[in-house]
Amino acid sequence: MSEVGINSEVPHIGRDHQLSPPRSWYHQRWILWTIALVLLVLCGIILVVIRENDAKAAAAKKKLAAVKPSVSATVATATKGSIGIYLDAIGTVTPVYTDSIVAQASGIITAVHYGEGQFIQKGDALIDIDPRPYQAQLMQAEGSLEHDTNVLAQAQMDLDRYRAAWAGNGIPKQLLDDQEKIVLQEQGTVKNDQGTVNYDEVQLGYCRISAPIAGRVGLRLVDPGNVVQASGNSVLAVITQMQPTTVIFTMAEDSLGQVRSRLRLMHTLPVEVWDRSQTTRIASGKLQTIDNQIDTTTGTVKLRALFDNKDSALYPNQFVNTRLLVNTLEGVTLIPTAAVQHNGQAAFLYVIANNVASVRNITTGVADSGMTAVQGINPGEVVATSSFDKLQAGSPVAAAKQAPPANTSQGNAP
Repeated sequence: MSEVGINSEVPHIGRDHQLSPPRSWYHQRWILWTIALVLLVLCGIILVVIRENDAKAAAAKKKLAAVKPSVSATVATATKGSIGIYLDAIGTVTPVYTDSIVAQASGIITAVHYGEGQFIQKGDALIDIDPRPYQAQLMQAEGSLEHDTNVLAQAQMDLDRYRAAWAGNGIPKQLLDDQEKIVLQEQGTVKNDQGTVNYDEVQLGYCRISAPIAGRVGLRLVDPGNVVQASGNSVLAVITQMQPTTVIFTMAEDSLGQVRSRLRLMHTLPVEVWDRSQTTRIASGKLQTIDNQIDTTTGTVKLRALFDNKDSALYPNQFVNTRLLVNTLEGVTLIPTAAVQHNGQAAFLYVIANNVASVRNITTGVADSGMTAVQGINPGEVVATSSFDKLQAGSPVAAAKQAPPANTSQGNAP
């Protein structure tokens, strides 16, 4: 096969006659790009919308956070006044007099005149003991006295006769002297009889037991028909004086100088008695005396305060809380103790001005009856006394007429 022949079999293809893709393929490719572009635009729009919504939500949240809800709290106004300095102690109600009645005559109890818990006066009858044996002894003593008195009278008459006879030299001097001594002997006998009569009268008086003091008698300890002995130690009745009464309490020896100097200046110091919870004042009295010795085992000294106790609120042997006023501070700033908050050793307040709370550090002083003397705040300023768990610096405050439920938290630190 010749070269000419081979070439003649291959057709000649020109540039204008090269192969090209079909028209449908270009149409499909254009549709895909269009869809992709539309999706991209939609994604962009969605992103813009999401960002705008997020921005609006953040702005609304920020605006909402900027508007704080008001805290409902009770408030009080700082005042200028005086406050007392007290020494607190635990005391015991100790009656001025307490009598335990025992029998001084032996015999059978015939009557009990008092009622249990009765208030009695001095001299009121309490118990009767059978008096008949003592009446008989008294009668015997009175008989001996009467006999010896007449014997003395006879001897005195003889003495008068002897004196007249001796004056006329009718008898010797010895007989007169003897008669004078007989008269003296009879006088001694009469005096002895009189002493016996007096003793028996006292013994007879012991048969009727009377109240030696005014006070309140305790529970009945004996009944009619019981036999008592004068030599026994059995208590028949106990009488306790109720009005007035005293309270004995102790004080540290370090405070003795302060109390004594104040006592010399004032001559007496007020003493208050409060109940066990220290919420109710029971009575008010005055300091009566200070013991003359310090107890070396405890380093304390005893004091006694006197109270009228007209309402009998103080009961014998009752444990009470005592408050001895030793000084009074004048012209200090006072706030309710409930308003004082603590952060460790530091004390602070929530001061309310224009219905907004702010934190103020203070220095606390004497506290008394729910009020505390403070420094760092001026009279007339308003402080919060509740809702410390919700208050912060800058919190809006709405003053409440009544205190919200009690909360024991100490509030936020300044």
